[in-house]
Amino acid sequence: MTTTHDGFPATRRLMLKGAASVALIGLGNLPFSVAPAFAAANDKYPEDAFKQKSDADAVKALYGKTAEPSDKVKMDAPEIAENGAVVPISVSSTLENVTSISILVAENPNALAAFYLIPAGTLPSVANRLKMAKTTNVIAIVEAGGKLYSTAKEVKVTVGGCGG
Repeated sequence: MTTTHDGFPATRRLMLKGAASVALIGLGNLPFSVAPAFAAANDKYPEDAFKQKSDADAVKALYGKTAEPSDKVKMDAPEIAENGAVVPISVSSTLENVTSISILVAENPNALAAFYLIPAGTLPSVANRLKMAKTTNVIAIVEAGGKLYSTAKEVKVTVGGCGG
């Protein structure tokens, strides 16, 4: 067993604690911060919006206003989803100051499928695999500069995912 400079035994646990401390101090110099993760963890979960049955009610509960169609909101979704249990959807936008992105599935038991808060300076692009009950419109809502913008696409489901 080795000893430290002050005469105490250098145990494995003490050495690991020291190495971990040095590693954490080194993280402070990296160009990213843990603060946004803590801020996002403290944001209120939009529980009421996720309980809404219609897409209009979900948008109203989430934002309190309606969205206008925009060609600056891009959604990539299949024309035909062979399995409604795993429908890949991605949404991106060229709008400035995007603060949130929502994905709604009109005919699902609960319309709001996904909601993302977009931190400042982040590329506004999200992707998810959604469950879809049947053929219906998928709606993407982007909040930017205090306004809502949307796009929609019908996705045909051949094998049901939400209860069928």
